[in-house]
Amino acid sequence: MNTNSGNLIGALTGPILLITLGVLFALQQFTDVSFRQTWPFLLILLGVLELVKRLTGARS
Repeated sequence: MNTNSGNLIGALTGPILLITLGVLFALQQFTDVSFRQTWPFLLILLGVLELVKRLTGARS
């Protein structure tokens, strides 16, 4: 793909991770679900973002 999509994915990685982390902590605060049960979603998200970077040809 082109470099613009790679730059966009690289620029969105940090904010997406922070939003996800905030949602997981909010779940812990407002429901019976603890962060101990939800932290693997961060690893899954990191893997998906890395896969998208590689598929679009983005450079880290």
